Amino acid sequence: MPLYELFCVAIAQAESAPLRDLVHTTSRLVLDHGGVVRNVQYWGKRTLPQRAKRHQQLHYSGDYWLMQFDTNAPTLKVLNDRLRQDPRVIKWNTLKLGEKLREIVPPTASGGATPAQSTMGGKTVDYLG
Repeated sequence: MPLYELFCVAIAQAESAPLRDLVHTTSRLVLDHGGVVRNVQYWGKRTLPQRAKRHQQLHYSGDYWLMQFDTNAPTLKVLNDRLRQDPRVIKWNTLKLGEKLREIVPPTASGGATPAQSTMGGKTVDYLG
């Protein structure tokens, strides 16, 4: 299953219950369809870069949050349809990060050396050959 990242801006409200419910229902939808939720981050209440009209209301600020998850294409379509209809959502964007782990995290991201190599004094030393 591909890894996706959902960036969402919800209606800013004084209480956190509607946002918690939105995050819970979104992640539950992914889990119920066989996906995996890898990470959820709350980025806080922020002013929107420009006013947004959604569901016949103007919005000037929102609660920003991010979710990384693995799922299949039909589940992604259901998720987008639900977010489009949800009155708590101002804007959202889903980005496909990659199909396989090596596309998401390159081998050099963890320090530049594979398990059979080591970097010593700026020079790569290969232990296997």
